[in-house]
Amino acid sequence: MSAQDLDTSRLEQYLADTIPGLQSPLTAEKFAGGQSNPTFKLTAGDQSFVLRRKPPGELLKSAHAVDREFRVISALYNTDVPVPRTYTLCEDESVIGSMFYVMEYLEGRILWDPSLPDAKSKQERFEIFDSMNATMAALHNVDIDEVGLTDYGRPGNYFERQVNRWTKQYRASELERIPEMDRLIDYLPANMPEDDGRLGLVHGDYRLDNLMFHPTENRTIALLDWELSTLGNPLADLANQCAAWLLPGMGGIQGLQGADRAALGIPSDEEYIEMYCERTGRKSIENWSFYIVFSLFRLAAILQGVAMRAHQGNASSKEAQARGAMVKPLAELTASLID
Repeated sequence: MSAQDLDTSRLEQYLADTIPGLQSPLTAEKFAGGQSNPTFKLTAGDQSFVLRRKPPGELLKSAHAVDREFRVISALYNTDVPVPRTYTLCEDESVIGSMFYVMEYLEGRILWDPSLPDAKSKQERFEIFDSMNATMAALHNVDIDEVGLTDYGRPGNYFERQVNRWTKQYRASELERIPEMDRLIDYLPANMPEDDGRLGLVHGDYRLDNLMFHPTENRTIALLDWELSTLGNPLADLANQCAAWLLPGMGGIQGLQGADRAALGIPSDEEYIEMYCERTGRKSIENWSFYIVFSLFRLAAILQGVAMRAHQGNASSKEAQARGAMVKPLAELTASLID
C-alpha cells in the first residue's frame, strides 16, 4: 500500500482499543502538500483526528522519526507552548505498514505569506508577529528537565556540529562549483562564536507556515512539524526565522525582501529580536551576523539536496527544480552579508 492510502479497517480496529469512545466508521483523507511524513485527517462520526506516519519502504535510519515528534509534542502539552493533544503512538508496522501517531485535529489558519496580504490592518499584522515571537520564546523557556526531554539531543557545540553536518550534506549533493558556497564553508568555522552553554529545545524549522493561528483571533494555537527538533542553541530558531525574511519570493519560498515593513505594521528584525530577548531574559545577542549567515547557508545546503534529487529524477515536489535553482542566488546573497 502506498503512502497515499490507509487501511482504515485495520486502523479503526487498533484505534478502537486506544481511543475510548471512538465512533464508526473511520475515514481518512490525505492532506495536500509536501510533508516528508504523510499526514491524514481522520474522521469518525463527528470526531476528527490527525495521523502522521513514516512513509512505507526503506528509509534512512534517522529520517522520518515520528516517534520523536510524538514524544516532544506529548511532553509540551501542559506547557505554555501551544501543541495538539496526542492520543497514541503505534510502533507496530503491521497495522498500516509503518509507524504512526494520532493527535488532536485543530481548526485554524495556516498563513503562508509573511507579508500577510489578507490582514485587515497594521495592528492585525503586528499581533500575528507578536504571537509568533511569544510562542518561540515560550518554547525556548521550557525547562527540558522538568518535561522529561533531557536526553532529546546532544549537549554542547551545537553550531559546530551543524556546520559540519550541512557542509557534508552540501558536498554530497553538489552539482556544480559555486564559489560563494565555498566562501561560506570557509567563513563559518573561522567566525564561530564561543558556545555560551545555553541549551534548550530547538524546533529546527521555526517559520510562519509551521504555526497554526486561531480561526478569528491573532494568536497561535499550535506549533507544528517537529521533525527537525532537538536540543541545541535556541538562537538557531530565531535566526532561521529572521533569515527567511531576507529572501525574495521565489522557488516557492516566501520572504519579505523589498517589503515596507513599517507601512505593513510588521516589526523590523531589531524590534523582533528585542521582543524575543525581553521574553527570554537576554540582554543582547553578540555576533548576530554569524547566526544569519549560518541559517542561509543551511537553507542553501537543503535546497542543494532538493536539486540533487530533482537531477536524479526522484524529487518528491514539483517545485524541486525551482528550489534547486535558488542555491546560487541564495549563496550570492549570503556571501554579500559577510563583506
